Amino acid sequence: MIAIADSGSTKTTWSFVDGDGTESRQETGGINPYYQSDEEMKQLLEEALLGKTIDTVHFYGAGCTPAKQPVVERLLAQLLPNAKVEVESDLLGAARGLCGVSPGIACILGTGSNSCQYDGTLITHNVSPLGFILGDEGSGAYLGKRLVGDLLKGQLPAELKDAFLKIYKLTVADIIERVYRQPFPNRFLASFSPFILEHIEQPDVRLLVADSFRTFLERNVMQYDYAHHGVHFVGSVAWHYREILHETATHLGLTVGEIEQSPMAGLVIYHTTL
Repeated sequence: MIAIADSGSTKTTWSFVDGDGTESRQETGGINPYYQSDEEMKQLLEEALLGKTIDTVHFYGAGCTPAKQPVVERLLAQLLPNAKVEVESDLLGAARGLCGVSPGIACILGTGSNSCQYDGTLITHNVSPLGFILGDEGSGAYLGKRLVGDLLKGQLPAELKDAFLKIYKLTVADIIERVYRQPFPNRFLASFSPFILEHIEQPDVRLLVADSFRTFLERNVMQYDYAHHGVHFVGSVAWHYREILHETATHLGLTVGEIEQSPMAGLVIYHTTL
């Protein structure tokens, strides 16, 4: 059995493929070695893997940089001592899932954001996303940050602010506490995406989303060879706002390729047929 994991900051999607091609899927919490202890990650890995006979694991994860990959490799090897283990970044997973073995530009727009130039085998250029404080433009966390900041600074209609505070039962002090003093502020900010979607027909809200995507594309994607390669997107934000994303990218002169909610279908093809 082959196990393939696509792990972001919020959730991990697992695909298990038997020798006859039968596939099953499972979700666990997000696994990120930058933010979680070994014990926390081990519990999530056990939830997905214990009791299964697995020959090979392909784990693609947020935070799985060259410095952190050995941590996840060690935990997987402890749980599955007889399995072959590969740990790579979620960005390479996105590139393989979106592009297969063809060159292209791959982008992640989920809780966080990232992008790269991919030559069909390896990532050849990556503009650092820098996280939700310094970067992560176009991500769910960035959209949430923009929404909350604009609401509290009076840049959006007062009735929108009233609706937001009523739905989420938050005070300004609550928001400051969650963003500056509690763990996973990026997840907290990204959790406001459903509110944005609900009010997407309001011109000010639509402009906020389009401007966030424009900033992401200009500051990241347009540093790659976009004139000669298609630009592909994956992630919950890319998927749910795909109309605005496509419109914004096209307006900037980019050729839009695939827009998928998850790279998993492409990763299953990559690891079983290519």
